Amino acid sequence: MKSFRWITCVATLVGCGLATGQAQEREGSSLATKPSSKAADAEDVAFFEKDVLPILKTRCFQCHGGGEKLQGQFRLTSREGLLKGGELGPAISLKKPEDSLLLEAINYGSLQMPPTGKLPDAEIKVLTRWVMMGVPFTPGKDYGKAISPPRGSPQVNDETRSFWSFRPVKRPRVPQVKDDAWVRTPVDAFILHGLEKQGLRPAPPADKVALLRRATYDLTGLPPTPAEVDDFLTDKSAGAFARVVDRLLKSPRYGERWGRHWLDLVRFAETNSFERDSVKPEAWRFRDYVVRALNEDKPYDQFVIEQLAGDEIDPVTADSLTATGFYRIGIWDDEPTDPLQARYDELDDIITTAGQAFLGLTINCARCHDHKLDPIPQADYYRLLAFFHGVTPYGVGKEASLKHILAPAPGHPDQKVLCVSEAGAKAPNTHLFIRGNAHAKGERLEPGFLQVLSNSARPEPAAGIAPPKHGRSSGRRLAFARWIADERNPLTARVMVNRVWQHHFGRGIVRSSNNFGQLGDRPTHPELLNWLASEFVRRGWRLKEMHRLIMLSSAYQMSSRGNAAALARDPQNNLFWRFDMRRLSAEEVRDSILAVNGRLNLKMGGPGFYPTISQEVLAGQSRPGDGWGKSSPEEQARRAIYIHVKRSLITPILETFDFADTDATCPVRFATTQATQALGMLNGEFINDEAKAFAARLQREAGPRLEDQVRLAFRLAMAREPSPAELDRALRLMRRLQSEDRLSGDESLAQFCLVVLNLNEFFYLD
Repeated sequence: MKSFRWITCVATLVGCGLATGQAQEREGSSLATKPSSKAADAEDVAFFEKDVLPILKTRCFQCHGGGEKLQGQFRLTSREGLLKGGELGPAISLKKPEDSLLLEAINYGSLQMPPTGKLPDAEIKVLTRWVMMGVPFTPGKDYGKAISPPRGSPQVNDETRSFWSFRPVKRPRVPQVKDDAWVRTPVDAFILHGLEKQGLRPAPPADKVALLRRATYDLTGLPPTPAEVDDFLTDKSAGAFARVVDRLLKSPRYGERWGRHWLDLVRFAETNSFERDSVKPEAWRFRDYVVRALNEDKPYDQFVIEQLAGDEIDPVTADSLTATGFYRIGIWDDEPTDPLQARYDELDDIITTAGQAFLGLTINCARCHDHKLDPIPQADYYRLLAFFHGVTPYGVGKEASLKHILAPAPGHPDQKVLCVSEAGAKAPNTHLFIRGNAHAKGERLEPGFLQVLSNSARPEPAAGIAPPKHGRSSGRRLAFARWIADERNPLTARVMVNRVWQHHFGRGIVRSSNNFGQLGDRPTHPELLNWLASEFVRRGWRLKEMHRLIMLSSAYQMSSRGNAAALARDPQNNLFWRFDMRRLSAEEVRDSILAVNGRLNLKMGGPGFYPTISQEVLAGQSRPGDGWGKSSPEEQARRAIYIHVKRSLITPILETFDFADTDATCPVRFATTQATQALGMLNGEFINDEAKAFAARLQREAGPRLEDQVRLAFRLAMAREPSPAELDRALRLMRRLQSEDRLSGDESLAQFCLVVLNLNEFFYLD
């Protein structure tokens, strides 16, 4: 229901929303221009001008006034326009004025106008009287001529094609800088060039411990071990950090960390949402595919094609078929009130996710009308929808068939995968839907790409569409996937390298990483973005190559130290004059706790596990406890990426620390600060149990001396030795807990461990 309500809301905001075809059926087409049978007398005109016209000017003319581009193509500034109505028919019934849709709208029936709120009763009475009188107007008057035309949606032309993100990627020259010694990679030249123009200097290098923690968390989501810290600190050679980066990129933990970034983008979860939130069988295989693909450094263009059309490539593999789970991991209403509208909500979810994740464009804004900010006509939305129109829907009802959703994996007949399917080689016809209403068909459209990204002045049919050899699908999605992954597409490489930069520096060169359109942020370093995009393609779309390039730069290895001049001139660090600190993500917090106490289980892949959740939290579901299993302690100690993701029941520690929204593509996680974080990290059952396990590890590995236990705790949690003052404070804390609070030695050590796991230094990367 929520998607349909959203469509209805948008429809009322952007137009009159006259009911589909109802007015035409009641009135007949002749009423569009039929004059009143009653001549407007002076008294009626006086009533209109004195009482009605001020309401229309105040409440209606802004959206339904003058100009060529009207909301809903509905003009209220003349009697002729009023009787003609909008896109969906007349607003006034002269035969049965009480049935006029204008009255239905202002009385907030199935239509609700104006969208800003219901009119006062006095104004509704005035307009009702006016309609019942036959809508008299000042004879021959059109009040729209005195109104400035409203700004329409952007048109597709040479001007809009010249917007920065729509222009082809051109590799810029690496700029010359004064301080050549600071430049380790071309990335540095672009950063330093911008700083030198502003008279600023980059921050000094980070110390080796901070740099090692930063790199280890960025690539694996886990803290470095004491042995890894020792190895790096004792390696004084010039290539020491490069060897660290190479080691981390080879670790299987890399795919788990960066796989989670991708799962955020493609709205991964293992249940359907809505009231029942039932399970999606085998959805975990898609998660494992993503982890595996990133660990193998699969070229990004292939990664894209497999998710969009892995069942249409030749040959189809178990991996490529599993990748098409992309289509099935979104939300799904298993009991819609309007099944046809729900079907197109599903397709809209695909267009929304593909458009924002791969292209960085809010194409979905053109579902009900031309995009208000970007040059994306509504027809372009439906041309793109035609590529996906053959995708088999889930079905309707609680017992919806899964026979088209689960399929045997090629070469593994006993392994079922959640995947896309189509009914056959012929896709259904696609029509533009007026106001996005699936019951209001407009013109028929063929598959086609975004006009703004083509060189043609008119829509071009999509090329390269041919059914695959197996004949079970249309081949349309493969044509779309190849267009996305084409190196000539100006958005694909730019969007992805921006994401890589974002997850290394805390924000993208374009901060709005899912929106490269007019409403999005402009790139702070456009030349650097273009250079990285061209380099990405030149290096075979290999993500690990981009990690090396970025992380071996001086820019990445800067400290977070501030200076007064830079803070005054660039407080938001738009110029990247220093490295921004960041808090650990939700998964990093949980996994780090398990890593430092020695309980982390590094088993990879397979069905998700179920952490223990309190009965109080389970009671908050519509069906308390339904769909939540019980896993062994060993399983519960696995990495957070393997937690079963139930949309209506996110694991509390993950939700508290800003886990991704699973209902839609999530490009950025915002780090909030809220009371439940501190309360959970001090009083929660999970953290107190893990603090006891931490204390047991210290006793087991450091021996009986408290001083040695404290030193090991600091090395495990903060990758450094405690200072003499810190050591003294820790010892005094435990002694006071024993003497004043009557805690045992084991209990006081566990409380010290709880404090360590709550230190800012543990939670933040410098």
